[in-house]
Amino acid sequence: MKPLCRLMTAMLPILACLALMAGTTEGLAQEGGAPAASAPVAAASEVPAAVPAPPKIDTGDTTWVLVSTALVLAMTAPGLALFYGGMVRGKNALGTIMQSFIILCLISVQWVLLGYSLAFGPDKGHLIGGLEWLGLNGVGLEPNADYAATIPHQAFMIFQMMFAVITPALITGAFAERMKFSSFLVFTLLWSTLIYDPLAHWVWAVGGWMRNMGALDFAGGTVVHISSGASALACAFVLRKRLGYGKEHMVPHNLPMTVLGASLLWFGWFGFNAGSAVASGALATSAFVVTHVAASAAALAWMAVEWIYRGKPTVLGAASGAVAGLVAITPASGFVGPLSAVMIGLVAGGLCYLAVVWKAKCGYDDALDVVGIHGVGGIWGALATGLFASKAINAAGADGLFYGNPAQFGIQAVTVLISAGFAFVGTVAILKLIGMMMPLCVKEEEERMGLDLSQHDERAYS
Repeated sequence: MKPLCRLMTAMLPILACLALMAGTTEGLAQEGGAPAASAPVAAASEVPAAVPAPPKIDTGDTTWVLVSTALVLAMTAPGLALFYGGMVRGKNALGTIMQSFIILCLISVQWVLLGYSLAFGPDKGHLIGGLEWLGLNGVGLEPNADYAATIPHQAFMIFQMMFAVITPALITGAFAERMKFSSFLVFTLLWSTLIYDPLAHWVWAVGGWMRNMGALDFAGGTVVHISSGASALACAFVLRKRLGYGKEHMVPHNLPMTVLGASLLWFGWFGFNAGSAVASGALATSAFVVTHVAASAAALAWMAVEWIYRGKPTVLGAASGAVAGLVAITPASGFVGPLSAVMIGLVAGGLCYLAVVWKAKCGYDDALDVVGIHGVGGIWGALATGLFASKAINAAGADGLFYGNPAQFGIQAVTVLISAGFAFVGTVAILKLIGMMMPLCVKEEEERMGLDLSQHDERAYS
């Protein structure tokens, strides 16, 4: 932890200076772009208030959300499938790719039948959605003003579906190379229904208690990344370690595949973050810009810290750093400007690298560093939102600590603790339940053979 403390201490003066610059720049941008409000205010006392127009579909907004949906789909398959597939040993490449691919199919059906209603259906006690929208009953082609007033309700539904798909796919990196395929299927279905859907309701749904509290999560730092990171840690503790872990050198078998996957993740992340504006316009543009900036800064920071610690920068490190930056900017992407994004990315790159190094000292077997990148990156991103958020960027959000609102940082911290705790404890319970009914991991001889042959009777390479 000493390197981490030294890094954070060294970063504090830089953060303070850049925060001041960001506040000045973003505030001036808002002042220059804001229309004059004095004339409409004067006229308001003379003219009766207009009746709000009914929701109306905007073809530009609809097009952007549908394109974003396709981009987020590509993050899971092929993006994450290739990113993870290249990092495992060759005998497990197909098994790892298969997990991402089949999650896309399984959770898409679950979302239509049950998941969307639980996550976004009419609120029940601020904890879960009701069953009124089972099978998409009542989810039609007219807009739903509660979530997106200018696109069809089904467009919003399928956009959110892709978030529900990628979240359990991220967790698979923790138990790569050893989980039984049948147990993986049961786990994915139970986890999505019992962990993801309630958490999505708490944070994003009308009536959700975290949303009511004022938690900010523009595109899934809490719902997607903290939940998957905490659940990955639970999987690493409950499932046995891979054979030879800590003794054998388990290196990625295909780094070009991993970099290709990381690049596809980066490409798709523009839909993930900018698409979360659920409209084409200024906010989507801002989210698009800060997404790219944070990823770039984090890749550079990871490379620099790794270069200092190991003596040489690595391709895997640069790719992992970019993903760490994308994770960290996710909750903040609709609330911060470019300079804040640089700060968020720089800290994410260094912090996530140290978390990955620390894993080896702790001894838990998180095969593909889901905890270090998504868990730690998501936590930093959620807390950073409480620091750097500015209403000059998004008037519907809130100011953070650096803009005079320390309460927002406290709200973000509470959200992080409860979300991580809920996901961790819930995942442990689900795994223990499945373990009572069937083996969680493959047999030792099947693991030595590799998941490609033992689970699917196929080879990635002849």
